[in-house]
Amino acid sequence: MHLFDLSGKTAVVTGCKRGIGYAMALGLAEAGADIVGISASLQPDSAIEQAVKKAGRQFSSYQCDFSKRDSLYQFISAVKEDHGTPDILVNNAGTILRDPAAQHSDEYWDKVIEVNQSAPFILSREFGRDMIERGSGKIIFTASLLTFQGGITVPGYAASKGAIGQLTMALSNEWAGKGVQVNAIAPGYIRTDNTQALQDNEERSSSILSRIPANRWGTPDDFVGPIVFLASEASNYVNGTILVVDGGWMGR
Repeated sequence: MHLFDLSGKTAVVTGCKRGIGYAMALGLAEAGADIVGISASLQPDSAIEQAVKKAGRQFSSYQCDFSKRDSLYQFISAVKEDHGTPDILVNNAGTILRDPAAQHSDEYWDKVIEVNQSAPFILSREFGRDMIERGSGKIIFTASLLTFQGGITVPGYAASKGAIGQLTMALSNEWAGKGVQVNAIAPGYIRTDNTQALQDNEERSSSILSRIPANRWGTPDDFVGPIVFLASEASNYVNGTILVVDGGWMGR
């Protein structure tokens, strides 16, 4: 089991305040990693900070609005100054804005693309450059079922998550031979704030559930195993993979 041991590692986890990001951050901490947590509204002594510290690991809290490019670069500089080069980068932060394509505004499009696509690329480039120089690192993106499918009334989100899939492979093609593994996790239908509208729609929720072979919606805890695997030595020969965690949805 030493292959999954993250003792002595530092993981940057974006979007760690709740949901999947919270579970990922806590899972990495329970495997031994110290956590650098970031969210647009993360406050000191947050629930995730308390949980990580209860697990016996250190937690450093940062706030950043990834839709603002200047703030993103300030965050990157602060992390490098405070922590050096992280061992693990989890690009989980994201947003979703719903409107039919014919009414999908420039503002909706620009914000979703900036947060979901541009920010993860910049984070990966800036931290990845240092990982390459060191000769080791793990970068993990949160993709989506809409990396593979088009979705409905979320054109910006679908476009951004499709791009994440391609970016995962593009970075892996360049960096796998330099000791940096780049992979992604694609969640299926998970009980989080982002899917609350779908959960509350009885007809839509029933339709979704009927297609999931596992016969249940996923939970954030379903991502603890996958994130620890991709962040650890156990995945050292896994490169450019999009690991689908969906209860079997994509197999139907």
